Amino acid sequence: MDITRRDLFTIGGKLLVLASVGATLEQIIGAAAPSDAYKMADHWWGMIIDIDKCIGCGNCVRACSKENGVPKGYFRTWVERYEIEEGKQPRVESPDGAMDGFPPSGRTDVKSFYVPKLCNHCADSPCVQVCPVGATFVSPDGVVLVDESYCLGCRYCVQACPYGCRYLHPDKDTVDKCSLCYHRITQGLTTACCENCPTGARQLVDFKNPQDPVHEFLRKNKVEVLKPYMATGAKVYYKDLDGAVR
Repeated sequence: MDITRRDLFTIGGKLLVLASVGATLEQIIGAAAPSDAYKMADHWWGMIIDIDKCIGCGNCVRACSKENGVPKGYFRTWVERYEIEEGKQPRVESPDGAMDGFPPSGRTDVKSFYVPKLCNHCADSPCVQVCPVGATFVSPDGVVLVDESYCLGCRYCVQACPYGCRYLHPDKDTVDKCSLCYHRITQGLTTACCENCPTGARQLVDFKNPQDPVHEFLRKNKVEVLKPYMATGAKVYYKDLDGAVR
């Protein structure tokens, strides 16, 4: 999609109007207002994933799809199964994003594990940097969001994301992705995927909360982010991430 100068001036004008009237974040993203007790500056959200606990059931994918109205065939989160045989490239599969889980592997002679994936809500997000109109932005509490009312559907952010977590909504022609269930977490709830994980493999964490168990978790476990060489400041941390995961 080509972006004309008129497009840029039109969108820029709308942003100036919003700024001039003091538009709130919830007005911009269309979410419910946070509870009175919620202070954005007090939070910095992320997620930890314990791969050893993931059983590939697909509960997280189904919960996310239902909670956020994700169109069929698209995913805000998905799960991949890795089968690693010595001396060979890993076999990676994700049938329908693991919406219905996985069929039995049939292999007992290979290393096998599941890897949930989603937007990494990067502190230095490439998607934010390339968006020509500011439709993609980082909220004050560290969540990467998309304002669909200003998204041009240019797909620049889709191409820039190194994690493949964005898609163009087939009906809206705007970009969609994981919002870390922002409408839930600002009300004191956890994300739909974390709430429905039967093994606790996924946990929403607040890095600014000194009482959050994430701090002890990071001290006691070996954790890594996906594609650390991209230096995106990813805030989804994986415990004991195998080097074959890409």
